[in-house]
Amino acid sequence: MKDFSYITNASPAFIESLYQDFVKDPNSIDPEFRRFFEGFDFAIGQYGSNGLAAATEKAGVTTAAPADVDIKKEISAYRLILGYRNKGHLIAKTNPIRERKDRGANLDLAFFGFTDADLDRNFYAGNIIGLGVTSLRNILAFLQQTYAHHVGIEFKYISNQKKVDFLTTEMEKEFGKAMPIEKKRRILEKLNQGVIFEKFLHTKYIGQKRFSLEGGETTIPALDAMINTGGTHDVQEVVIGMAHRGRLNILANILGKTYEHIFSEFEGTAVMDQTMGSGDVKYHMGYGSDVQTPEGKTVHLKLCPNPSHLEAVDPVVVGFARAKADVMYDRNYDKILPILIHGDASIAGQGIVYEVLQMSNLEGYYTGGTIHFVINNQIGFTTDFEEARSSDYCTSIAATVQAPVLHVNGDDPEAVVKCAEIATRYRQEFNSDIFIDMVCYRRHGHNEGDDPKFTQPGLYNLIDKHQNPREVYTTFLLENGKSDARQMAQEMEKKFWGDLQERLDEVKQNPLPYKYQQPELAWKSLRKATEEDFLQSPVTGISAADFDKLFESIMKWPDDFKPLKKVEKIIQDKIKLFREEGKIDWATGELLAYASLLLDGKDVRMSGQDVRRGTFSHRHAVLRDEENNKSYNRLSRIDGATGKFMIYNSLLSEYGVLGFEYGYAMANPDSLVLWEAQFGDFCNGAQTMIDQFIAAGEQKWNRMNGVVMLLPHGYEGQGPEHSSARLERFLQLCAEQNMVVTNITTAGNFFHALRRQLTWPFRKPMINFAPKANLRLPESYSIKDEFLHGGFREVIDDPYISNENDVTKVLFCSGKIYFDLAARQQKEQQKDVAIIRVEQLYPLPQKQLDALYAKYDKATWFWVQEEPLNMGAASYLKMNLSNINFGVISRQPSASTATGYAKVHGQEQAEIIDTAFGI
Repeated sequence: MKDFSYITNASPAFIESLYQDFVKDPNSIDPEFRRFFEGFDFAIGQYGSNGLAAATEKAGVTTAAPADVDIKKEISAYRLILGYRNKGHLIAKTNPIRERKDRGANLDLAFFGFTDADLDRNFYAGNIIGLGVTSLRNILAFLQQTYAHHVGIEFKYISNQKKVDFLTTEMEKEFGKAMPIEKKRRILEKLNQGVIFEKFLHTKYIGQKRFSLEGGETTIPALDAMINTGGTHDVQEVVIGMAHRGRLNILANILGKTYEHIFSEFEGTAVMDQTMGSGDVKYHMGYGSDVQTPEGKTVHLKLCPNPSHLEAVDPVVVGFARAKADVMYDRNYDKILPILIHGDASIAGQGIVYEVLQMSNLEGYYTGGTIHFVINNQIGFTTDFEEARSSDYCTSIAATVQAPVLHVNGDDPEAVVKCAEIATRYRQEFNSDIFIDMVCYRRHGHNEGDDPKFTQPGLYNLIDKHQNPREVYTTFLLENGKSDARQMAQEMEKKFWGDLQERLDEVKQNPLPYKYQQPELAWKSLRKATEEDFLQSPVTGISAADFDKLFESIMKWPDDFKPLKKVEKIIQDKIKLFREEGKIDWATGELLAYASLLLDGKDVRMSGQDVRRGTFSHRHAVLRDEENNKSYNRLSRIDGATGKFMIYNSLLSEYGVLGFEYGYAMANPDSLVLWEAQFGDFCNGAQTMIDQFIAAGEQKWNRMNGVVMLLPHGYEGQGPEHSSARLERFLQLCAEQNMVVTNITTAGNFFHALRRQLTWPFRKPMINFAPKANLRLPESYSIKDEFLHGGFREVIDDPYISNENDVTKVLFCSGKIYFDLAARQQKEQQKDVAIIRVEQLYPLPQKQLDALYAKYDKATWFWVQEEPLNMGAASYLKMNLSNINFGVISRQPSASTATGYAKVHGQEQAEIIDTAFGI
């Protein structure tokens, strides 16, 4: 909706003068004012030579207009209507426990030039809201009930008129309709369930953390309404992400997790999977079920596991939903609905929410819209909302993507349910994000062992005296309902106490059925890894015929496509390199890995900043036509390939995008999913995803994941932010075979590492410390034969040593430093120094290293690294490679990863090499 605040705030005299100009010549005034007056004329008709004519039928009402229409007053009435549409949310009675803060809405009659004497005067402007010609009193009452009662809708920033029309129709024509008795019963039933659950836990597990939903129990009928409405609008699957508050209640009363199962977790008697992992607390676990809606539709529900890090699950949920849409629903986004449940403090305070919103309409991250449901407790732990944000609302960020917000009073379950239904229909109609801000309260402290009166005594005095939403709704039905509603309320009240007693007696429930989907069956066909699996990598070579076909395919383009001449030369040079020298460069080796997986029927998805071209202009996976800028995916025309190659340049985000890719990989084990950082240390911005999901997700939640992180790494004199991908941090996180850490030196070995990801009978995240300068280093190229045989080599022995008995010194290293060491070794013909490459640092290839240690048993061993002594792999190896006695050669310990001066870098690098060779 266009922002008409300049009209609602302008003086009536100014507006009237402009209108007279509009009547004489519509093109003589500002287009925005012209649009306003056209809408005004649409409402009241056009009459006579002064711009007014006989009234026409508007909004279903036919009325004759007198000749003396007061244009000034009519315009003021129209401005009043626009004012309520735009700013009614600022005065709406959405807070169930205290008065709203005055935010200067300026919606009193005097602001629009009216007095009480005008209240019973009739206005044609009533046509705009479907009332026909009616009194100002009726118009005002309608506006207050529609836009300033228990729901305040915020949507003035939306520019899409169809969305505006949809929302105004919903609010002005549909919202006020009476709710059927069956739906009221459903609401009361879900409220009963929500309250029973909390009462039971509060009775049975006094003082235990449960992050109760008390005060916000209306969340349960709201989610129920979203699922049911979604089911009638083609939704087959709902994927939910949320934090702690209310999670157990939602597990029990939306996803159908049995009380018995939940209670066993409280009592510590749940049977843990002892084959791996340490598990996680009960309010972090995921769950899945199939539910039947009242209309008989089956909807598949999935609640994603998440850590305590607020909102971190958001990108995982949307990534998971996108993968399901790609794999199962042929990108029909109506079939799968992501729902994110936020807290008010976290949605305002966590930047990941903004990153996720900025993804919402991008090609690579589009999911057809997300419903954001905010359980607005008006407090964050002990922090009042006025200390938690600068914006008017915790949801003000919604305006960045023109997502409407429905602010609603949590004590009015019918209003909340109607908002949930509107939000679901809106999402299905426009495939866009929408927010519900349910204003409620938190009955207890942040957890049940915390006393909130320490910091908010006044607020909690009010809360102590306040009835819960079930009691409020029951009272409402008894006082305002018809006889059948009163009878229903009385019956449900009796049933409530009976159900509660059954829970106290621990009557067992039957869990809801759950039918595994195709990607889940693929997960079930995999197994957990063992230590033996990492003793030797599987065979991942391809046939010579497939190699030739793939190479030819990725080195050509359609006849009518004209790539940039510079790029064409780069590709021709790659062809020449192979034809004349039989070698494959790094970028070609990478693309061959992806192409071979596509030929195997697997999908490949990659995203990151500039990945289509490659930050270092090496990949060129997608070419551009120099004449019309059309794109061509080099892996899109492989004969016989059934897999899809999806590669997207991402928004400038690490946290959000890596979370999205983790979620994508979590949904489908048969896709190779990669995220590439522009420079390796940019993954710092995604550390929460790395620590909480990638490194620990399998142990905490028993969820495997094969996401690949490509982190450019290597000391080249480019300064502290462009040298190190913080290898030491990843190695510190390694344990229990949780992920794979590689630092690869050849194109062929990189090819096998990528193929290995989907060849293993399990999935592990792989963190590869990728080259930069070495992308074009001839020593990193591989011959064709390396792609045809064997698999990934965890350790590469020195190919230049002919007699191991001559070796007196072994330099073992990883990554780029190898080439510097090898250059010195060969230049000086030092056959007594062997250089060993450790291509995989975790799981540590102990078997291969032990064999080489025995082979070079007369030599002194040194670990050589570019990183300072307190970084890199030195400390990790000292801790884990206890059977090999070795020294360390590195830069001096440093607070910063690298120097910013190229000359100093050169001196340091030379010193490492000199020291390694005893100079």
